[in-house]
Amino acid sequence: MNGTPNIARIGALLGDTTRARMLTTLMHGKALTASELASDAGVTAQTATTHLAKLEAGGLLTLRKQGRHKYFALADASIASLLETLMGLSAKDRPLCIQTGPGDAAMRTARVCYNHLAGNRGIQLYDSLINNAYLLEHNGNVSLSDDGQQFIIDFGIDLNTLLQKKTPLCRTCLDWSERRTHLAGSLGRALLTRFEKLEWIKRHQDSRIITFTRKGTKAFTDVFCPH
Repeated sequence: MNGTPNIARIGALLGDTTRARMLTTLMHGKALTASELASDAGVTAQTATTHLAKLEAGGLLTLRKQGRHKYFALADASIASLLETLMGLSAKDRPLCIQTGPGDAAMRTARVCYNHLAGNRGIQLYDSLINNAYLLEHNGNVSLSDDGQQFIIDFGIDLNTLLQKKTPLCRTCLDWSERRTHLAGSLGRALLTRFEKLEWIKRHQDSRIITFTRKGTKAFTDVFCPH
């Protein structure tokens, strides 16, 4: 292909229903065993092992060993961003006003996208940072302004540590449910961690859903006013 990236290879990996289910299950950022992923996907352990081997070989998953156990996780945040974008594309064949159950409503409100906040709350966070000029958009990229750096420090995040990381400080991610931007990158991860430490949010076991506490709802709205 004359040096052109072979996107068909990635497409083939994502094109299988079982593999797609396993990948989206790992969007909550936790590492899971083959048996856990098999149970969630409704396939046998042997079938799951075959699919997981293909995903690992294709660079979409990483394998972590701890004692006798093997844990699988998404390879990196770029894979999560790709999956979130594809979910947005696949949702386009359904009307946005579709009636959904309480579980779907909770996912739309706030959820984990690999390691950062997504859903309506994630969009509110991003819009607030943009409106206050803490984040600056330029040619499809986003960066933290000088005022933004001070805001992040005042919010209790160790910015110097984040800047020393190899991962990008700020990245945009297309929200699949709203098809608008939320914040990823090491800053997105740090903000989610900070919300947990402040007890603004509660993460649900074995789910991507995030619930804001009563205190957290008020504090989040006060700090990250959507207007």
